[in-house]
Amino acid sequence: MAILTPELLIRAYAGGVFPMAESAEADDLLWFDPPFRGVLPLDGFHVPRRLRKTLRHFPFDVRVDSDFRQTMAHCAEPAPDRPQTWINADITEAYCQLHAMGRAHSVECWQDGAMVGGLYGVSLGAAFFGESMFSRATDASKIALVHLVARLTAGGYLLLDTQFLTEHLSQFGAKEIPRHRYRAQLSKAVAAPADFHCLEDERALLSDFLQSLTQTS
Repeated sequence: MAILTPELLIRAYAGGVFPMAESAEADDLLWFDPPFRGVLPLDGFHVPRRLRKTLRHFPFDVRVDSDFRQTMAHCAEPAPDRPQTWINADITEAYCQLHAMGRAHSVECWQDGAMVGGLYGVSLGAAFFGESMFSRATDASKIALVHLVARLTAGGYLLLDTQFLTEHLSQFGAKEIPRHRYRAQLSKAVAAPADFHCLEDERALLSDFLQSLTQTS
């Protein structure tokens, strides 16, 4: 079995392949290249009306990359709708190394000094690969996702890969595309420049993004 290294992960993602473990306790990794891929088109992102109202009140302190390892740890914890997770120790270490290289990022929702929601993913060129999210407070993961999309849009990203399509993501405009279309989008995106840290003011970033949605809806 190949050792999971940041370099191996970068080559895999650039080729359209990603790893998962059967469980948090499993030692072996499985590699996936699904025939249909979940993507969230950045130019077709939809924020439900109720969530827009919530976002305008800024219910959480949203931070970027303030505690990547803790974000992964929370994503790896079992939840009522997800009794088994696929994030094992090897995945955690390899992605934390990617984060140290500036190739993986977290968006976190904090409340009263505790992280209550967030997500993390891998960034290559103008492609962002969403890995996992968690929520311990109402709408926390959804708000983290909106902040992520606002940042990707402002930073010039071309592709937000969600790996699989879920009902949770469908409400935001996510869809499935066949492998050959995904590969074409991926090739273009990883070769293009983008800036994840284009703007550090989360409130200004979100306000501008919500205003742009209002103008186009």
